[in-house]
Amino acid sequence: EQEAQEHSETHMSVLWYAGQLAVTYYDTEDCSVYFMPDIPDNEDLKLLHRVIGEVNPQCIVTSAKQDQHIAKFLNDLRATAGDKGLGKPEVVLFPNTDFGLEVGKQRILSRQFPFIPPHMTAMEKILYLSSIIPFESPLMIRALGGLLKFLDRKRVGVELEDTSVAVPILAFKKFLLSETVSVDQDTYCVLQVFKSDIHPSVYKLSSGLKEGFSLYGILTRCRCKWGEKLLRLWLTRPTRNWAELNKRLDVIQFFLLAQNHETVLTLQSSLRNIKNVPLILKRMTLSHTKVGDWQALYKTVCGAVCLRDTCRALPGAIELFHTISRVFTDDLHYIANLISKVVDFEGSVSENRFTVRPHVDPTIDEKKRKMMGLSDFLTGVARKELEALDSTIPSCSVIYIPLIGFLLSIPRLPTMVDKSDFEIESLDFMFLSDDKLHYRSARTKELDSLLGDLHCEIRDQEALIMHQLQTRILEKSEVLNNVIEYTAHLDVLLALAEVARENGYCRPRYTHRPGFRIEDGRHPLMELCAKTFVANPVSSGEATRRIKIITGPNSSGKSIYLKQVGLIVFMALIGSYVPAAEAEVGVVDAIYTRIHSRESVSVGLSTFMIDLNQVAKAVNNATERSLVLIDEFGKGTNTLDGLSLLAAVLRYWVSQGTRCPQVFVSTNFHSLMQLELLPDTPLLEYLTMETQQDGEELIFFYQIKQGVSTVSHAATIAALAGMPARLIERGAEVSQLIRNGKAIRRVDHPAMGHRMEKCKAVVEKFLSLDLDDPRVDLEEFMSNEVLPAAASVL
Repeated sequence: EQEAQEHSETHMSVLWYAGQLAVTYYDTEDCSVYFMPDIPDNEDLKLLHRVIGEVNPQCIVTSAKQDQHIAKFLNDLRATAGDKGLGKPEVVLFPNTDFGLEVGKQRILSRQFPFIPPHMTAMEKILYLSSIIPFESPLMIRALGGLLKFLDRKRVGVELEDTSVAVPILAFKKFLLSETVSVDQDTYCVLQVFKSDIHPSVYKLSSGLKEGFSLYGILTRCRCKWGEKLLRLWLTRPTRNWAELNKRLDVIQFFLLAQNHETVLTLQSSLRNIKNVPLILKRMTLSHTKVGDWQALYKTVCGAVCLRDTCRALPGAIELFHTISRVFTDDLHYIANLISKVVDFEGSVSENRFTVRPHVDPTIDEKKRKMMGLSDFLTGVARKELEALDSTIPSCSVIYIPLIGFLLSIPRLPTMVDKSDFEIESLDFMFLSDDKLHYRSARTKELDSLLGDLHCEIRDQEALIMHQLQTRILEKSEVLNNVIEYTAHLDVLLALAEVARENGYCRPRYTHRPGFRIEDGRHPLMELCAKTFVANPVSSGEATRRIKIITGPNSSGKSIYLKQVGLIVFMALIGSYVPAAEAEVGVVDAIYTRIHSRESVSVGLSTFMIDLNQVAKAVNNATERSLVLIDEFGKGTNTLDGLSLLAAVLRYWVSQGTRCPQVFVSTNFHSLMQLELLPDTPLLEYLTMETQQDGEELIFFYQIKQGVSTVSHAATIAALAGMPARLIERGAEVSQLIRNGKAIRRVDHPAMGHRMEKCKAVVEKFLSLDLDDPRVDLEEFMSNEVLPAAASVL
């Protein structure tokens, strides 16, 4: 075992594209492939740095066609590892074609894995792998395809074996950072954390989409772009780091105090001045700075100084305020003073280029002074030139053209037809423009030598000053990067505090015990839509009530209750206040859902198969610290089969005892309780949504209580939905006949007696025919009598 451990290796495949990161790696110790589905990561690649720190790979495989940020990251990583005395990871570059999406899928599907039965057909293999590997993460599939290519080329672990022996892959496992909570795309979709709607003015947006009614949509009250970006990042990376979450909650709690309202307004006002500094710094590096960039940077620096001064007056016990006071150094004053003393904002806007203020450079001031007096001076020169010209020339002017210099401009005379007519003694013809002839004279040449190309010289010298200014600012770029990072944190927490104040949220408490205790919990989205929303409690213990089975009529609020539980727990895991009177949240490592089927033609799976995949993920991966939400599982197939599958899944979790996840299941399979398909155990708790039948009217209270519902009230719900009364009556009749075990009489065909009478009439007509009579047309009789009668009977 020690020998095997010493020789264990980890080979990682990494792709980063458009702000999305995908990581897969192969561990020779257990011959397993670990994957991390597509997840956002900024250009600083901090998440990738954490992943590499945990995995510590010996080799990193990536595409030769890569972004400059990840190229720089990998180079710095090798240098840093060498400085720390650690083994430098080998970086292997493959052609970008080896990381193609379709190529990756084919490598996965064509490979023989020992954990897949060999008798499976190609379609069955796809269905099986789709329950293990998230094919909806395209970047991860590409990274996995590149990893498989690397393993086959290097033949990791089978170097001495025959070429027919492939690198063993015994399992695919999902990789999670130690403090990150696993939430898949299905869960994000059903909980409506994000939702994209078509923008009404599609031509105005590159994607044509806007954020719809979602959790992100109601939380994003951010004043700057980087706050919105960080909030989205927090939502995609819920964490179980209680210390980090409590730091966020401490800031929100401070902002919610009534005496701090003026401070909140001051901070929000300053945050509006924070602009896109990383883009400005990038342009400075490339010397592509625009006029607006200088104004934006100056506003940002002044806003950051205001934020720092405000935070210095706030309690230093709150870490964020202390950090801003410390890292927003006096370099901000230095940058602000430098820009204000050098940049002429009004002149830059009017000339649409960088211009410097007076008294910055004496040489530029002198040349600008000459440019200002140049008009009157050139008028005098033109008078002298006119005196020396032929008397047939009525007028002339001396003009200055940047990059060309000083020229003598003469109107074209009627006698000047050909180019040879343009020649004038002692003048050098240059060009004809707008019926004016332009020449160089001795005086204009003298002006060129004495004054030079003033305009271009001024621009060149101002460009040099701009370059020097950019260099000095880039030297202080660390403080600007700190401004973006910590103002984003401040902006998000101010937004969360604003939403918490408006909607009456409470601060959640965290405990290391599994389970949840929520008083008067509310759905954060539904309560904004409904006129009145009924709050409901949640109580799930460590050794009891870990599995809750919720029954009740259709439309009684079962699904909303499940989503409400998921959203409250999710919001607590990003460090937000939650919609409840009181909330205590235990340790959560993952949230799994089977609430809504995301059908897609590209997936190639039936609705029920998608449902099974979602439940399979929960069964295979959920631990005692996971939260599982299942709504109406089993309804997509035969009733008996669906009931059996649901009971089997629940019995499996019951058999795990206190190591089973926290499970919330809503169902209309009343036979689950009537047939006693589940054991009697304190792990189970039966809940129902309270309703009251008032005559023919069904009243919903939307209140959760202990008990079991035995009636679905489907007919009443159908009436509320606008179904025709005739159809509802027939449905109720058939339902009652099935319950009583009686035959169902069809109403869409005539009665048997009536059909028999028709048949007898046809037979009697046929028997009365005299077949020997040549006038009898048997074919006519069949078409006119027999066939219509047969059609009406059948």
